Amino acid sequence: MLHPDSRLNTHIFDDDVEQVPVRNGYGEGLLLAGEENENVVVLCADLTESTRSEGFAKKFPKRFVEMGVAEQNLATVAAGMAMSGKVPFISSYASFSPGRNWEQIRTTAAYNNANVKIAGAHAGISVGPDGATHQAVEDVAIMRVIAGMKVFVPCDVHEARKATATAAKILGPVYMRFAREKTPVITTRETPFVPGKAILLWQGKKPECLIVGAGPLLYQALKAAHALEEEGLSVVVLNMHTIKPLDEEKLVQFAKKCGAVVTVEEHQVLGGLGGAVAELLGKKCPVPIEYIGMQDTFGESGQPAELIIKYGMDTKDIMRAVKRAVKRKE
Repeated sequence: MLHPDSRLNTHIFDDDVEQVPVRNGYGEGLLLAGEENENVVVLCADLTESTRSEGFAKKFPKRFVEMGVAEQNLATVAAGMAMSGKVPFISSYASFSPGRNWEQIRTTAAYNNANVKIAGAHAGISVGPDGATHQAVEDVAIMRVIAGMKVFVPCDVHEARKATATAAKILGPVYMRFAREKTPVITTRETPFVPGKAILLWQGKKPECLIVGAGPLLYQALKAAHALEEEGLSVVVLNMHTIKPLDEEKLVQFAKKCGAVVTVEEHQVLGGLGGAVAELLGKKCPVPIEYIGMQDTFGESGQPAELIIKYGMDTKDIMRAVKRAVKRKE
């Protein structure tokens, strides 16, 4: 059943569940951060509307810089501003930032512990028709490996707004990943968001498997949990919105309790959430793990929902993965 402490949207399983682009939450969060702190500035790489940076640009035009198609400059200028006391947010598609300016983020921002916040929009294969070149499915992996970098993957518009506003208050580099398409609104304005603290979304009476997810695919994970419960298979669902640092305490606690784990992400399973979970549990709680995500392949052009099904990340795929993981305990 849905866990009451998570304060989720109670209409999550309705046919007409509200759907809003996750990236909208980034734009709303920028406004909150900008109103609270006059040192917050926003830089963009010629994608002001698409990344939802335009609201900040209109309200605080003197604190907004359009860098043009120059992602390396985007990162280095932001690092310089951070070292001068500003709190810069840099906005682009994740394929380009951090995809194209990873070295500048690593060396100019992270190495100096510069207070730069990186927003990677249009991440995952749900970008759809834009195809593989614009479908960032490696960004979490390349960012979480950078020393000192925090990594947030919000599941919906509310969580994205909270993650953005929270990032402005954290000292040091932060990476935030946002999807493009309208996705179900899972959480509410009251749902807690604390960096490094996973949220317990679903808890069955006698859980046999832990589902750990991040991003919009958590909706499919919750639908899978609901369907599995009706089949007599009980699970736990954790929202691991912070990939780095992981909530090690909750992850180990429920892995021990359930004895099997399934990770769910719209990202390569190599190096992403699945890799992070495996690294931790391999050391502290070895259990059978199955991975839902991109299986060492590129995406392609297509409608978002069709691609999610083609690449094995739909509700039924999660259900099958749970059953495989539970069977491996035998």
